[in-house]
Amino acid sequence: MTIAVGGFGLSGIPANLIQALRDSGVTGLTIVSNNMGVDGKGLGLLLENKQVSKVLGSYVGENKLFAEQYLSGDLEVEFVPQGTLAERLRAGGSGIPAFYTPTGVGTPVAEGKPEAVFDGQRAILERGIIADVSLVRAHQADPEGNLRYRMTAQNFNPLVAMAGRLTIAEAEVLRQDFLDPDQIHTPGIYVQRVVGAGNAEKHIEQRTVRVRTEA
Repeated sequence: MTIAVGGFGLSGIPANLIQALRDSGVTGLTIVSNNMGVDGKGLGLLLENKQVSKVLGSYVGENKLFAEQYLSGDLEVEFVPQGTLAERLRAGGSGIPAFYTPTGVGTPVAEGKPEAVFDGQRAILERGIIADVSLVRAHQADPEGNLRYRMTAQNFNPLVAMAGRLTIAEAEVLRQDFLDPDQIHTPGIYVQRVVGAGNAEKHIEQRTVRVRTEA
């Protein structure tokens, strides 16, 4: 199965749904995500459990196990420029099978992909992404599945929610009333399941502090 997962690093990741996926023991997964979290956290849990066979992502620098499995040949990786990944998810969710982009022309990203020229500029063909299941994290969800994210947790979550044949959202607040239409980030038409996020700890990927200055 192809599983698309929202989040950026550890910000806005559906931590509970990732753990449930880990606990299911399913293997041979193709994961679509900006990155694979860090060692021992987020999507790194699936790598530790050897449940992932392929990754479509933009960044791998924070996960040593990811690099080890890739370099050893245990993990197939398709590197996708970050903006292209976002657009491939949006396209898949919008029913657009493919699009041309100049990003990646003349690099390994373009290998094996059709190329065309538009107004004198070279562009390569990229396929839209449709996931079997999408997992996202929201701040609020209402009874119709409408979602609202909080601050930077919006990141890839709205795009991932669009791209799933079956989208499951975990939300910190399960509202009994309906979200104001002007406040909705993801319309409920894209969401098939909603669960409570509980009080799971929100991990910080890199903790930085200001250097103390002498008084």
